[in-house]
Parts: sequence; C-alpha cells; structure tokens
Amino acid sequence: MYKPMRLFLILFSSVILASCGASVGVDYDTEKDFSKYITYNFYPELKTGLNELDENRIIKITDSLLQKKGMVKSDNPQLLINFYSSEYVSRSRNTIGLGMGSVGRNTAVGVSTGIPVGGNEVNQQLTVDFIDASQDALVWQAKTEGSFKERATPEQRENYYKKTLNNIFNKYPPR
Repeated sequence: MYKPMRLFLILFSSVILASCGASVGVDYDTEKDFSKYITYNFYPELKTGLNELDENRIIKITDSLLQKKGMVKSDNPQLLINFYSSEYVSRSRNTIGLGMGSVGRNTAVGVSTGIPVGGNEVNQQLTVDFIDASQDALVWQAKTEGSFKERATPEQRENYYKKTLNNIFNKYPPR
C-alpha cells in the first residue's frame, strides 16, 4: 500500500508544479523558414517599460540563450529583437486566514479574514518580438506573464528573467 500512495503523491505534486509555471503564447509567420535566420541584434533604442538594470539582464540572458541555439549577434542582423513589458503592483495573494464561527440548530454564522503576507508583487507581461530586418516585418512573437516580489534582490530578479526567457526561447524556432 505504501508504493501506490507514494506514486499518487509524486503524480499529484508533478501536476501541481506543472500548472504553476507561466505559459508562453507564441505567434509566427508560417510562411517563413526560421532555419535561415542565423544573425540577430537588438533594436538600437528599446522602449521596454523596464528600468535599465532589467533591460540589461534581459539582453544578457537573451544573448546567452540565442547563442546556445547557434545564432550569432551581428551589426548587420537578419533579425531585430524588440521586447517590452507592462507591469502593475498588487498585494500578495499569499494570506493567513483567521476565522471564527458557530453552528446552532440549523443556522450557521461565520466570520473570516485573510491577512496578506510576503509584501507586494510586481505582475508583469513580457513580450518578445523578432522582426525580419530586411522586410521590417514581425515574424515571431512570444508573450508570457509572471510575477516577482516588489522588493526582490538583484539575484532574484536575475533568476526570474532566466526562467521566463528560457520558457520563451524554448518555443523558438517554431516546429
């Protein structure tokens, strides 16, 4: 009986963890042969909606991930990369619940409240565009949503962007 319960717990945990990851939506030009795109660079003047530190993090991580795919950063690129973000701050969804209640003859009264813990969160939608430089045309786009603590350390922000961008670039090139 121990093994079936253990198997159930492993399966249940895997489903829960898989459902917690941010999903990535991708759209692309089905007429393009993406294997022909081997060089890239970023738009010279990005308007990302992010601070300069986060922009630099994203550029560094994107460079690393694309170079692992065999692409080369070039002054005369085939693809221009643009990325931008929209953000809003919300209260943490993690709460501690407190409640009181009583049950009497077919009646019930209850009072409960949630106290937020962990501080505010930055909710972010990140969009990455690949533009064919010779045609000035969007050929691939990915969007994802995620969140991190408003007071995240530089290391936590770096890890957030590594995970987010890795999820995005797992979808490139389209299959």
